[in-house]
Amino acid sequence: MSDDLLQRLRSGDAAAARELDERYRAALVRYAYRLLGDTTAAEDVVQETFVRALGAGAMPQRTKPWLYQAVRNACSNRRRDAARRGDLHLASDAALAASQTGHLTRLVRAEERAALRAILAEMPAAEREVLDLRYGEDLTREEIAEVLGIEASVVKSRLYEGMQRLRSRAGRLGQGPGSER
Repeated sequence: MSDDLLQRLRSGDAAAARELDERYRAALVRYAYRLLGDTTAAEDVVQETFVRALGAGAMPQRTKPWLYQAVRNACSNRRRDAARRGDLHLASDAALAASQTGHLTRLVRAEERAALRAILAEMPAAEREVLDLRYGEDLTREEIAEVLGIEASVVKSRLYEGMQRLRSRAGRLGQGPGSER
């Protein structure tokens, strides 16, 4: 089944532009932010991706995986270019933490995010990426396979291995000195 949203967009359908924006912008910006760690850069990448959608040669079969793949590629290019220039910086959780209520809540959530980031950082990048696309972006295994250019069976395997590794590491975090079980 072919998704005609991009075709309608290219034909000048204003409703298609609004639909594309409403359906995908927020999720794509969130995904790009996790890859880049910079809100402005993430928004720029998504805008550039939407502009690219207007001029892309071949029509994709499905819009969602195509957009995620385009954002992923654009983020990779930005990170590579920034690294060459020496502009690479790490993501900050300050903006996210500021949006939460209560000092103790912010502190606990920041600690949980830091622990999860540490676990994820130790995982193989391939597993980390499929976990992010599946659970962070709610893409199906088939959509993830399209985004990454791999077989769905490989996605399934990476998800399984990644979850096993994540469960194992997260379980050990709660068993430190002074923890009550």
